[in-house]
Amino acid sequence: MLGGDVWLILAAGGCIVLAVVLIIRLKLHPFLALLCAALALAVARGMAPDRAIGAVQKGFGDIMGGAGLVVALGLTLGTMLQLSGAAASLAGATVGAVGPRWRPWGCLLASLVLGLPLFFETGVVLLLPIIAALPLRGGRGSGDRDGRQHLRLMLPALAGLSVLHALVPPHPGPIIAVDQLGAGVGPTLVLGVLLGLPIAVLAGPVFAGLIVPHVAASHITGGTTGKAYPTPLPSPWVALAVVLLPVVLIAAKAVPALGQNPVLALLGAPPVALLLANLVALAVFFAPRRGRWNGAHGDRTVVDWDALWHQAMAPAAGILLSIAGGGAFKQVLVEAGLADTLARIAQQGAVSPIVLAWGIAVLIRLATGSATVATITASGALSAVAGTSGVAPEWLVLAVGAGSLFFSHVNDPGFWLVKNYLGLSTADTLKTWSVMETIVSVTGLILVLAASHLF
Repeated sequence: MLGGDVWLILAAGGCIVLAVVLIIRLKLHPFLALLCAALALAVARGMAPDRAIGAVQKGFGDIMGGAGLVVALGLTLGTMLQLSGAAASLAGATVGAVGPRWRPWGCLLASLVLGLPLFFETGVVLLLPIIAALPLRGGRGSGDRDGRQHLRLMLPALAGLSVLHALVPPHPGPIIAVDQLGAGVGPTLVLGVLLGLPIAVLAGPVFAGLIVPHVAASHITGGTTGKAYPTPLPSPWVALAVVLLPVVLIAAKAVPALGQNPVLALLGAPPVALLLANLVALAVFFAPRRGRWNGAHGDRTVVDWDALWHQAMAPAAGILLSIAGGGAFKQVLVEAGLADTLARIAQQGAVSPIVLAWGIAVLIRLATGSATVATITASGALSAVAGTSGVAPEWLVLAVGAGSLFFSHVNDPGFWLVKNYLGLSTADTLKTWSVMETIVSVTGLILVLAASHLF
């Protein structure tokens, strides 16, 4: 490796560390921290000011004009499902459809269905209190045993939500990786679901059965269950239809025989499919003929449209700025030559492109604690690898997604969210949640490697 390549890799690594320090130590928003890191790398590489600013603007604009549309529409759809009570209705019906013996599998199924349109944190806040309220075997006086039963149900739900968050569009990480690596949304969605199912089973019900007896779970509460929803709740079948609508349209477009139809080609484009799902959700769950929603107490009186749109749109702002900042950093990495350097390493055959993609995402995940930041940075750095490695870009997207989950620990906000809802000690959260995330990550790498050789 030439000295210039070594210096470039060290400079890029140093700027990633800078972003980590700014986020963790100085509490800067990731958007600001990633912009600082991008400009620091431009200075370290001696870029002209116009070129550096142009790269930042291009990266920001590319993300907002491409993946940003899908991320925003996905977030608003998930928020409407949550506010209307449709997600709660679907979760209750899914979990309650099975007997106590199979309830861990019912929780996994509920998370896989709800996880399609809901951001990870939203899924956790919505689903775990529903699970915590379920009646369990053992009854009064079962004490610690009840706590372990709840944990045995919650871990599969977390596994399903996590797998979808990392591997399946239209979640922010996968959709950004698809955009930056030149993969197809439909094929990535189908492959992500097919590989995600066995991963979720292993990391969910199977792992939960092994680890729960070794955890002190007597104080598991599942967070608050006081969320108020409109009454009566929407039909779970209607909720399921709305959830699956964009997924079916996007997947159908990926089928060659169907994708040639111009109408389906339009409706199956991710922004259009999600926009249609948003409009259907609005009509079905908030239309006047179904009653009204006031946004404050869940009473069906008068719709407070300002409150509805504020709650639907506000969560998207911070997320979109973060990923756009990542896009700006990515473009500076590309302009600095890092993408070409990694492409040469992959072409030399020293490291499998899939392992390289996974490994870069793992390192950034461990350093920053953010799966989304890890996905943005890794996929941006690998943008030149996708077209020259001989590996289908969909496999690289899934490898990056799997790496972005590796060993969630104390610098990950999701770690503390999960710890609060499970009611575990820090040590037991590491033994359960962190190990579960690592199982998802490593199993994902193994399956992607195996599947990429078979297909």
